Amino acid sequence: MTASPLQARVHTLRHEAERIMSIELRPVTGNAFPAFEAGAHIDLHLPNGLTRSYSLANDCREKNRYLLGVLNDRNSQGGSRWLHEHLRVGACISISPPRNNFPLDETCDHSVLIAGGIGITPILSMARRLSALNKSYEVIYCARTRSAAAFIDDLQALGSHCSFHIDDEQDSPPDLTALLSQYEPRDTTHLYACGPSLMLDAFEACCRKLGHYHAHIERFSAKEVAPSSDAKLSYTVELRRSGRTFEVPPQSTLHRRLIEQGIHVPFSCEEGICGSCETQVLHGDIDHRDSVLTVDEKAKNTTMMVCVSGCKSDRLVLDL
Repeated sequence: MTASPLQARVHTLRHEAERIMSIELRPVTGNAFPAFEAGAHIDLHLPNGLTRSYSLANDCREKNRYLLGVLNDRNSQGGSRWLHEHLRVGACISISPPRNNFPLDETCDHSVLIAGGIGITPILSMARRLSALNKSYEVIYCARTRSAAAFIDDLQALGSHCSFHIDDEQDSPPDLTALLSQYEPRDTTHLYACGPSLMLDAFEACCRKLGHYHAHIERFSAKEVAPSSDAKLSYTVELRRSGRTFEVPPQSTLHRRLIEQGIHVPFSCEEGICGSCETQVLHGDIDHRDSVLTVDEKAKNTTMMVCVSGCKSDRLVLDL
């Protein structure tokens, strides 16, 4: 069941860095928002019809506010640009309750948190949580220039846990292999990264090479995943709860056919990165094309992001 949207009021807009502003939201009614975990994000339902997901940057113990950091993306399709150009203090906006595709393991002995650019938003919330728990951790914050690095004061307030790699001050981008080689692969150490796709691709490759298997990422832009070689061009979909059956023909997609059938599934990014359309699969072999589920979660074959994924069997049965 889709959670009902929440109503939030823009309490503060603040310039944080070059092309980055923070948005502090407060509840329109009552004194508290739903609780969230470090690494979580919310959807903003914008007046221009778009829905966009943004990570929460504040301390997860805070119930009276949500804090976001938004980059005015030069390749914006209308989300971040609208927020920067039209959002005003005092405005009311519809938001989703928090979801978390980037959970923090609070039981491990040590956490390494790596942020690239605006990827600092969930990383900052994680650092605040680990500080509150008095856990061992460190933050490595990478940015092109110091003027483009948001929330530096917040990070410095956390003390010696944080280090910075500013490209134009060090005359080179970060060497992830050298950075990650500092840490012995251990079950008790977890690594987290959020930032641009190229950085995350390099992070995953380095972790595989060095044997860091407890590595977690959060993507802000989709990684293009081609259909599997054995993906079906057409297949039958059964919606178990609603008792409906339809075909997904060649040149169409599951997402498109669900919309055409009038089936309401929450969509946000429509790129397989936000997790809002995650749907339980009762039968069928999924062709996963998202950037949300882990390798283990995909192997279980029990859930899929219907906005981008397909099918490798003749029949797919969904819990809809």
